[in-house]
Amino acid sequence: MKFAICNEMFDGWEFHRVCQYVANCGYDGIEIAPFTFNRNPIKIDEAHAATIGQTARAAGLELVAMHWLLAMPPGLHLTTPDTEVRNRTIDFAKHLARLGGAMGAKFMVWGSPKQRDVVEGDTYECAFKRGVEGVRQVCEVAGSLGITVAMEPLGPQETNFMLFADDTIQFIEQVDHPACQLHLDVKAMSSEPDPIPQVIKAGADHLAYFHANDANLRGPGFGQTDYVPIATALKEVGYDGYVSVEVFDYSPDPQTIATQSLAYLKETFHQANAI
Repeated sequence: MKFAICNEMFDGWEFHRVCQYVANCGYDGIEIAPFTFNRNPIKIDEAHAATIGQTARAAGLELVAMHWLLAMPPGLHLTTPDTEVRNRTIDFAKHLARLGGAMGAKFMVWGSPKQRDVVEGDTYECAFKRGVEGVRQVCEVAGSLGITVAMEPLGPQETNFMLFADDTIQFIEQVDHPACQLHLDVKAMSSEPDPIPQVIKAGADHLAYFHANDANLRGPGFGQTDYVPIATALKEVGYDGYVSVEVFDYSPDPQTIATQSLAYLKETFHQANAI
């Protein structure tokens, strides 16, 4: 198993410093939120993106993925009936795919819950159809660059669209493109009706990428979520990709989160391998 961490919790750090620290902790890769480089990522060009990837590799890291794709700039939305907004969103996501290709990233994690909600007055069925059509267009670009668009179920606390893994798998199957696969997040899976190991096993055929955190929004090992059954389930389904730490509560500090999360993950995955 390989381990990565997301960059956005290192607020105010230069990216080269983040990469050096993450590499020194023992991580294999880093994941980035595009808005941490420019609040309007449309202004990031492919030359700048290439230097971001080079900075990660110079520190000995793989730049694995992008996430928080539609967080910035404001006004983006995947499923809205507003054709102009939807087309602008799809074009923006294609731009991110090209940036990811320049960086050397392999995944685009599509969460962005409020930018996919079914809006008031719309129906789930219509929003679903528009979302499928839009993501398929993005996958045409991403797939040609070797990037997988990993769709992320996020639970009823965050969105009303693609809440659970089952819903998201239905979406992926309708997109029907090899570049569209499943992303699972431990915090989000804490809202699932089934236990997390069961969700992992049910989604195994589509699983491409994985986020580690706790139901309390902190890092793995900072709450009550037991990772041994999670690591065991990942082993049983043959998942050998990245497990990337993504937190929403940045306390006490990024250094503590990074070091203790990795230590906990390595210990629990070691225990799972011993079972």
